[in-house]
Amino acid sequence: MNESIDWEVSAKNLLKAELRRKGVTYAELSIRLADLGLNESEANIRNKVARGKFKVAFLLQCLRAIGTSGVQIEFCPVKANGNSLP
Repeated sequence: MNESIDWEVSAKNLLKAELRRKGVTYAELSIRLADLGLNESEANIRNKVARGKFKVAFLLQCLRAIGTSGVQIEFCPVKANGNSLP
């Protein structure tokens, strides 16, 4: 298995898919994270997700906050030119 994986896009897609599946907005996620004792503004969450650069701990906190108990992960391969496939 020699394919390259775009890890940031894969992480971003996973979190966005779970938010959509649960019907949770970034604003609501901010409130739910606050309920867990985490101070993340809606704008900060939006920026982290857009970049796809966040720690695994943040991903797990978000999944916990929205009530996700399990996920199916689909990895995003990278084309030869370095861009992610959709």
